[in-house]
Amino acid sequence: MALQQPFLFELLHSTTSLTPRTPFVSLQIPQIYLHNNKQIKKHGRSCYAIAGNVGAEVDGENQSVVLQDTSLEELRGQREIVGYDWTEEWYPLYLTKNIPDDAPLGLTVFDKQVVLYKDGSGQLRCFEDRCPHRLAKLSEGQLYDGKLECLYHGWQFDGDGKCVKIPQLPENAKIPRSACAKTYEVRDSQGVVWIWMSHRTPPNINKIPWFENFERKGFRDNSTTHVLPYDHSILLENLMDPAHVPISHDRTDFTAKREDAGPLFFEVTERSNRGFAGWWGKEKDQGKANYTPNFLRFEAPCVLHNSREIVDENGEKHYFSGLFLCRPSGQGKSMLIVRFGTTRKSTGILKFIPNWFIHQNASKVFEQDMGFLSSQNEILMKEGVPTKRLYLNLKSSDTWVTEYRKWMDKVGHGMPYHFGHNTIFLPQQPAVVEHAPAGFVANFSASQPAKGGIGEMYAPNPANRYFRHVVHCRECSNVVKAFETWKKALCVIALLSTAFAILVSGRQWKAVFLLSTSLCLAGAYACSKVIAMNTINFIRAHRRL
Repeated sequence: MALQQPFLFELLHSTTSLTPRTPFVSLQIPQIYLHNNKQIKKHGRSCYAIAGNVGAEVDGENQSVVLQDTSLEELRGQREIVGYDWTEEWYPLYLTKNIPDDAPLGLTVFDKQVVLYKDGSGQLRCFEDRCPHRLAKLSEGQLYDGKLECLYHGWQFDGDGKCVKIPQLPENAKIPRSACAKTYEVRDSQGVVWIWMSHRTPPNINKIPWFENFERKGFRDNSTTHVLPYDHSILLENLMDPAHVPISHDRTDFTAKREDAGPLFFEVTERSNRGFAGWWGKEKDQGKANYTPNFLRFEAPCVLHNSREIVDENGEKHYFSGLFLCRPSGQGKSMLIVRFGTTRKSTGILKFIPNWFIHQNASKVFEQDMGFLSSQNEILMKEGVPTKRLYLNLKSSDTWVTEYRKWMDKVGHGMPYHFGHNTIFLPQQPAVVEHAPAGFVANFSASQPAKGGIGEMYAPNPANRYFRHVVHCRECSNVVKAFETWKKALCVIALLSTAFAILVSGRQWKAVFLLSTSLCLAGAYACSKVIAMNTINFIRAHRRL
């Protein structure tokens, strides 16, 4: 039978009167019958009332496979919301090992731009990414004697944000007190730098996520960073969707095979104001002896941890972790820190796979999904309705997605914008598109012949793998530079060998030099392939022109 009851989608602005520690409240929403969508004013903030049906018509057969979108509380017009303030959270900024020692780093959390750097003593410092003089980006500046210098007029700031030098001031003039940079608290925890975004509330150290597996004896992880062109909620939704892996990532590695696609089981064991958790696995594996399912935990604001414990034939327990630390970095943009680790020792050929190969394969995985997720982001923005109106979620594949969007319903009022299951609040600020590269991008793009010359991978294109990963990974950046150096050296040696082969008269020497030329050219070609693997995006075979 069809459910034909009108409903109200209420958009809660982040200026709600609820405090982050307000206990659970139930928001009573009256039944409003509308023929057309229209904006209304409710409780002193902008809301949107959208007329429509609570649920689509679903026959008896489909009810067994489709997740029920409407709860009893929703039918009664009740909405559960909790106190939440997005600034009173720790967000993952960067991998500690990849922070440059000699340059500031410009980063973004939602619409807040910050600059991260190491002072003269190696201590991490973080400011708002604007000079109090004329709003120039401090991330475009330089480090001078341990101080951060704005390169527009040379103002210098110490680690506490205090301005200590203004070259344009008269000799006896005092630096104005207001000439200081706004600071942010940062902490280094388990190899990741976290930032506390609130200036009103002191940092709550207890909120910094702690991951037990990463402290276990013998645990080793491989960590990568990726910049992605879609909203962080879409990224998290993708990461908690195991059903797409066999299809979208078929043969990307030995674990993803198209023929393995099938129904999954999910068991939600925890729900709280800060997230949810539960077990999942392949439906066909349930009931098998010694089978251990995966355990997934989502924790506010944007941490996803998938773990598993396996006992080997010797009775030894091994721990596996897939950790995804997501940071909203502007409208339609996100940065992700991926950390895969295990206590099991690598065996066979796995011991000899270099980290840069694993990193480029991870980039390939995200590129395989990029077209889907970017278009999903675009449709959500265009349609302007909650995901309940657009998604057809299945019990056997999409349980975590529905849980996440419903969690958004509870806390979205405390975010700059959100896409919930029943609620939505679209971004109020237009997306910022930087036509002139800044910070890290400017440094790399300006150092190569991007103006009509070779080296097209250095063009300031944020969709390029080089700028999405390599510039944020010290290891891969060094690998690319090393292989470029080897490529140039081998090309020079090949040229010299060819010249000697022409000049010498003996056949044996000619053969030796020509063989040397061939080997050098083969080496240069191999170097080019490695460079391409790290800098050129993946394109599906059926999409190639």
